[in-house]
Amino acid sequence: MKKLFYIVFLVSQVFWAQTAFEKGNDFYKKEKYDEAIASYEQVLQSGKQSAELYFNLGNAYYKLHKVAPAIYNYEKALLLNPDDNAAQTNLRFAQKMTIDEIKVAPKVGFSKMVNDLLDVFHYEDWARMAVGSSALFLLCFIGYYFASQTVIKRIFFFGMFVVFLSMLISVAAAIAEKDNYNSERPAIVFAEVTPVKSEPKATAADAFILHEGTKVFVIESLDNWRKIQLTDDTEGWIEKEAIKELK
Repeated sequence: MKKLFYIVFLVSQVFWAQTAFEKGNDFYKKEKYDEAIASYEQVLQSGKQSAELYFNLGNAYYKLHKVAPAIYNYEKALLLNPDDNAAQTNLRFAQKMTIDEIKVAPKVGFSKMVNDLLDVFHYEDWARMAVGSSALFLLCFIGYYFASQTVIKRIFFFGMFVVFLSMLISVAAAIAEKDNYNSERPAIVFAEVTPVKSEPKATAADAFILHEGTKVFVIESLDNWRKIQLTDDTEGWIEKEAIKELK
């Protein structure tokens, strides 16, 4: 009886969330963006989430010119689906509404080469490539084992070497990219204007000022303070309530 009740409850929750999502879409089409946001937020409160839901929520906030929530939800959509071109495009439009212009600190040498390689694919794509390479390695081994001619055996042996090397690179890249993903704590500034302090206390001197919508990376936590780093490697302390972490 309990199991039946649990199944019915889950089905009703899924149906309710889908209904709220569809209502949000209807409100959006009618340009009732506040109502659309309320419906989408109800879905999130039920514990359901998806890249499409965050994308639509980001669009609704964008229509209302609410910079921080729009950017936050586009970023959330990209966390679930990094290859979403529409979310990437809309995020760039939303970022043009921000005040702060933070440059990206250039990387040089071997570090740049490694980062450029890792950034080519998401860690899930690297993992898929590793699985594909292992399958090709097995096929090359079978071909090498059953080949009767020396030339063909050499071709399959060389293929095994190349595929094995590709598999090692893919596995290493997947692990490194996954570690980078887990260690990163991106956040969006939600306060309209907020000072970033040189120390984690209210009486400390202001290091610089940030405005809503700017993306930062949390590198340390201390009570109600968060030490953040910008893409230009600038660091400082900001109050926890001024930002909203993406993970």
